[in-house]
Formats: sequence, C-alpha cells, structure tokens
Amino acid sequence: MKRNSLRMDAVETPIIPAIAALVRDNPGTISLGQGVVNYGPPAQAIAALPGLMGDIQLNKYQAVLGYPALVDALKQKLADENNVRIGADSMVMVTAGSNMAFLNCVLAIADAGDEFILPMPYYFNQEMAVRMCGCVPVPVPVNDDWTLNVEALAAAITPRTRAIVTVSPNNPTGAVYSQESLTAVNRLCAEKGIYHFSDEAYEYFTYEGVKHFSPASLPGASKHTFSFYSMSKNYGMASWRLGYVVFPADLFDAMNKVQDTNLICAPVPSQLLALEVLNFGRAWVQPKVDALATVRQNVYQALDTLGDLIQYPKTQGAFYVLMKLPGLKGSADALDFNRAMAVNHKVVSIPGFAFGLTETQDANYQRLSYGALESASVTEGVQRYVKAVKDWYPSRSA
Repeated sequence: MKRNSLRMDAVETPIIPAIAALVRDNPGTISLGQGVVNYGPPAQAIAALPGLMGDIQLNKYQAVLGYPALVDALKQKLADENNVRIGADSMVMVTAGSNMAFLNCVLAIADAGDEFILPMPYYFNQEMAVRMCGCVPVPVPVNDDWTLNVEALAAAITPRTRAIVTVSPNNPTGAVYSQESLTAVNRLCAEKGIYHFSDEAYEYFTYEGVKHFSPASLPGASKHTFSFYSMSKNYGMASWRLGYVVFPADLFDAMNKVQDTNLICAPVPSQLLALEVLNFGRAWVQPKVDALATVRQNVYQALDTLGDLIQYPKTQGAFYVLMKLPGLKGSADALDFNRAMAVNHKVVSIPGFAFGLTETQDANYQRLSYGALESASVTEGVQRYVKAVKDWYPSRSA
C-alpha cells in the first residue's frame, strides 16, 4: 500500500534535524549550523504578556489577516523602515513565521507544474515549499561573489514561470543584493507578468555601511511584489513563530482561503508579543547587530588561516559564511565530512548540498552561522572547524 504522496517523495529530507542529531550524538559539540540569533525578545515585552492576555475575547479566533493593532503597527514599520506604503494595491497578512507566509503565497498563485526561479544557492525551505505544492523549482546560479546574475534569471523565464525569488540579505551566502540588481529583477518581473518574491527576513543584519533595500518600495511594484518579513531574527522570536507578508491586494481571496484553512490566525500570544517588541524598535536590535559585526570579523580572521584551502566572498549581511572547500572525492556519502567534524572535533556546520550545491565531488561547500552563540563559543567553534578542515585535507594544509 502506498503510504505517502509523490509530492513528498520529491522533497529532500530537512538538513537541520540531521545536523541536530550529530550534535546530540556527540556531547560537547558546538553547532555553527542553525540560523538563529543568540538573544531573545526584550524581557519587558515577555513580562507584559499575562496582562495583555486578560481579555477573554482573545481566546476566540481572531482576524485571518492578523490582530488589527499589530497589522497597523506593521504598516507603520513598513512605511518608516522599508519605504513600503500599504495602499489600495497591497495588504499585510500575519503568519506563523515567514516560512508559512512563503508557502501560503505559493499556494495562492501557482498550480501544479508552475515554475519558481530560485537564485542558487537557495534557502532550502523555499525549494521544499515549491516542491510540496507540486511546482517546479528552477535553480539559477549567481555570480562568483554571490551577487545576482540578472541576465541568467531572465534567461530562465518560461511560460510556466510564476515568480522569481530573491533573499536579501541572503541565506546561505550573507550577500546583500544591490538596489540596482533588485530593481532590475523587479522590473523584469513586471515586464514578464510574473511575481517577485522578496524575502527580507535578515533586513537589519547588514555591515560596513551597506543598506538593505525593499523592492516593494519601487513605484508600481506593489501589484506584482510579495515581501516576506520575520520576527525570528530581528527580535529573537524564532520559536514564537511570527512573520508577515505584504502581498498584492487583488490576491486577497486566494490568500484568505489558504490562511483560513492552514491556520485561521497566527497565535495570539505571539502577535501580542510582536506588538510589544515593535515598541522597542530597531534601536533595540542595532547594538546586537553591532556586536555581531565584531564576531564576524573574528570569524573571517580565523578562516583566513586556512589560506588557499578555502574560498569565500566576505559578504556584508545576515550572519553566515558560505565557503568552498576541495571536493569530497572518494567519499561515499556527502555527509561524511560533517560526521567527521562532529565525531573528531566536536563542531558542526551545514553542508552546501542542502542549498542546491550538490556537486560535492567537485567542491565541498559549507555554511557557518555565527549568530546563534555567544562570542567566545563562536571563536572556539571556528577554531575547531579550522582544525577539522586541516584534518580532512592534510596534504593541502601542510
């Protein structure tokens, strides 16, 4: 008897649980894997929740689009920080995390066999969501410095294309796409009659004076642009599962159907917490980003001791380093390198094949996350990582 859907057969097994298992099986292992921050939401905001939940009406189902006061606060934030003004052509929906927002939007606009263009390396959960909906992910390589190749994206468009997805600041590369390249992608989508999915979950995490840009701020962009945001990174609310999306208003009926079926409404405690933390604003987050900037430089200095053994662009966003190591020639399993790191050096990272970089015999890509741990633990973890690399490639590191 057939037990699972053909759609699920086409979806890769999630990598994060596999890496978490390596950590559990090797006590004392430092994880440079999962992309979370090392802080939580403001303590005062959490302390306010019991009083905010006192209204008995909040125990009932709430608005599908989101708690009205939170939606209003998000509209103000979008106007103030992203130059995105919600008018007749666009709407805001609050979801249980940005991943859910992405899945909602794929379901709302696409049919089985439709295509979504993903600059590669891509964020694996987005590729998985596309496949779960019976659609086709179309990976398109970026430039060597991880910047967008707009010409390649344009060449990948077919009659079945529904959207081009961009993630900036980027997961897994840390690249911050330029205003010029994002503008070019957005205009390309308008010209071709397709959507631009703009994932901006890491909007606050930029360094060296580089600025984040929201494509939905462009004139006329609201009719064909989806903008995805998250409270998980900025405000340390990963497990609270709270995200939001700006979407074209003429898609409300489809979006309403998906949300009401999947979720009805985002969890009310999480929405109330989000409303509270927005009062603290970006000024509360910025010192934490500044601290990460120092950690970032320390990570680069440690990795540079590997010399020509690794290649990686020093990007200006998020809290990731995606590096290229020599290929895993002769290795029976693409995870062998990661297992050896965990067993022999008590450190783990995320393998590049999870992001579409599957030619592991030619190049062993690894993503390090330096956001989830305190500075001292990151330093120790990267030192272990450097030793693990030298151990795996002894002839090249001598």
